Amino acid sequence: MDATRRWTPATMWVMAGLALFFGAFLVYPVGYMLREAFVADGRLTLRHFGQLLANPLAMQSMGNSLLLATLTTALTTALTLPLAHLLTRYTFRGQTLLNGLLLVPMIMPPFVGAIGLKQLLARYGSVNLMLIDAGWLDPAKPIDWLGGGGFWGIVILQVLGLYPVMLLNVTAALANVDPSLREAALNLGATPGRLFRTVTLPLILPGWFAGAIIVFIWSFTDLGTPLIFGYSPVVPVQIFDALSELNTNPVGYALVVTVVILTLGLFVVSKRVLAGRSYAMIARGHTAGATTPATAGRTAWIWMAGGSLVILGLLPHLAVILQSISGRWFFTALPSEWTTANFVELGTQGSVGRSIQNSLFYSSLSAGLDLVLGVAIAWILARRRLPFSGVLDALAMLPLALPGLVIAFGYVAAFDFKIPWLNPRENPTVLLVISYAVRRLPYIVRSAYAGFQQTSVTLEEASANLGASGWRTLRRITLPLLMANLIAGTILTFSLAMLEVSDGLILAMKENFYPITKMIWLLMGRIDPNAGSIACALGVVGMAILSASLLVASRVLGKRLGQLFRA
Repeated sequence: MDATRRWTPATMWVMAGLALFFGAFLVYPVGYMLREAFVADGRLTLRHFGQLLANPLAMQSMGNSLLLATLTTALTTALTLPLAHLLTRYTFRGQTLLNGLLLVPMIMPPFVGAIGLKQLLARYGSVNLMLIDAGWLDPAKPIDWLGGGGFWGIVILQVLGLYPVMLLNVTAALANVDPSLREAALNLGATPGRLFRTVTLPLILPGWFAGAIIVFIWSFTDLGTPLIFGYSPVVPVQIFDALSELNTNPVGYALVVTVVILTLGLFVVSKRVLAGRSYAMIARGHTAGATTPATAGRTAWIWMAGGSLVILGLLPHLAVILQSISGRWFFTALPSEWTTANFVELGTQGSVGRSIQNSLFYSSLSAGLDLVLGVAIAWILARRRLPFSGVLDALAMLPLALPGLVIAFGYVAAFDFKIPWLNPRENPTVLLVISYAVRRLPYIVRSAYAGFQQTSVTLEEASANLGASGWRTLRRITLPLLMANLIAGTILTFSLAMLEVSDGLILAMKENFYPITKMIWLLMGRIDPNAGSIACALGVVGMAILSASLLVASRVLGKRLGQLFRA
């Protein structure tokens, strides 16, 4: 019998532990929400969905969220397609540096950037005040850059924050297109437009679709940015508001289940559509001729286009940094006074400083939990061919399709019982750690699984033949060989959890448990004129920790870091 198919005691214990974890913290909350949405008075019913359809605010919010996600996806596509073409078609000086800079906005949380964008684009924000000072704008008629109560501000910020996700996927797809197909089409007289429409576009469609799905769902379920802009008629904010009436109004469950159906449906449809068509290239040509050296003029143009996009993507966060060191920034294009007192306040205000400690604590524990779970899952998938490994793989990747908003809402609803350490209304620590871990689990699984694939199984077999136990082999042989992947994956999960928005905003209900993101939201809602600057200082601390962590991860994982963000 094949050794990889044996149900050894270790395998059974690992599978039992994983089944218990996923059952309790993924299947149970989702099942609970489904029951509350479809059951009333002990009977199956669609009554709650009927009430949802009859609710004008809910329907307006659904329409706004769909429009927001569609615009964000379309605009990120329009930005990245030409840029990806230039990056894959030409080689030029500083190309590696530009590629890295273009991905920087991806690691900057839009939730924090929203504060800076409001400072820049408000009716009397920095941009309008600069135009007024230059005499180009009537002070009585400032331009409403944020538009529609903040709708266009959300679109702008999401496009600037999410274009790297699309760029990663589209660039990878374009790089894999056989250059001989392009040459053949041109030789047959095809125009550049016809070449793109009939050859390039069909071949890059899987890569574009993968990026588009992530961008669409991310935009549709973004909670933090609308909250900062004060724009409430969107689905995430309506779900957030529904938490206060879970026991009296089941329409909130119907809304959450609608989001689950939408997001899972998009993933299923994408798999079906792409699986049903062939995009393979026969006898792929040599790729060395796929790129040509760019002239000096074209190099300058590429840098101008790419650099402008990087600057625009980082501008909101630069505004946050400026506001964090401003003593006064009111009706002036730039701060009129400078100070470091806002950072001093982080240590003197107990609840604010505690939020940093809380975030570090939650993120560290969740990263450790992800490390254990990720290694166990990757080991089962890579080293054991078991009947239920496909289900395990699907469960591990499911958080990519389930927004954090949905998971956090499910935890609040499903664990509202008399066990204090499992009830987020009493103590959210356990559920915050688990929710952070569940959300980032796919990244560590991918990283660990790649490491297992790159490690020869013969080394483990030799260890076993010499009498070493499975645990000793894993500890002395396998894990040291996976160390780079595990370190990078663990740092990545830690850093992304540091500024996680939906989980912190929903699960942390008492101020002494607030993470950084919930404290920023609280400060932004205060009347105190200095509260906004203190919130920005807190955001800068979070960004610094996040950036330092990802810098270490990129040094360890190298170019493979970007692959973790591809669908």
